Amino acid sequence: MADEERETKPFKFVTAGFDARFPNQNQTKHCWQNYVDYYKCINAKGEDFAPCKQFYFAYRSLCPNAWLEKWDTQRENGNFPANLEA
Repeated sequence: MADEERETKPFKFVTAGFDARFPNQNQTKHCWQNYVDYYKCINAKGEDFAPCKQFYFAYRSLCPNAWLEKWDTQRENGNFPANLEA
């Protein structure tokens, strides 16, 4: 088994692009805004609306998982600190 060749697949690592609203190194606000924008977008247009994916990929790239878990729990419990209605 050790002599078997491993199949490798191409992988493209993608992070959030530059956003002029957040020019500094600290990307906390960029993370937050993309999270909020994603949920506003899917609430307005539905989960199948392709442009919403831009926000999804950005916040998944920028935000620590612990923050996402906390915010998801807050959304589910109805005590999220932002209005997610479009």
